[in-house]
Amino acid sequence: MSNENEIIKWLKKAESDLKTARILFDSKDIVTESICFHCQQAVEKYLKAFLVYHKKEFRKTHIIAELLKLCIDLDNDFNKLKEINIQNLSIYAVEIRYPDEFYIPSIEEAKESIYLAEKTKEFVLQKLKEKGVEL
Repeated sequence: MSNENEIIKWLKKAESDLKTARILFDSKDIVTESICFHCQQAVEKYLKAFLVYHKKEFRKTHIIAELLKLCIDLDNDFNKLKEINIQNLSIYAVEIRYPDEFYIPSIEEAKESIYLAEKTKEFVLQKLKEKGVEL
């Protein structure tokens, strides 16, 4: 497959974001907004990897609901990710990163963000394996 290298790059970047979130969560001083941000980024990149596999174009966006809809259009099973509300992570992409919308997520929100990112990772990797992508 000609785009397998691009898929792998998206997956590596996603894994890096998820790893960063986990490290931050296990640190002495937990910075929840950074954890949530990296989880949002990971989910976004896992979805984009799936879209790249299908050669489905997408605009440059941080809106997970938009990317998720494109994935659902390709594979209805992605509704399972919608049911667990991965789209709610979009708030952590931009909104909370600037003083205008000052908000500090709770430890529980950070924990939930990691959970959602890990579920997305498992789901997307399984879908790509089913398609024969060498991971």
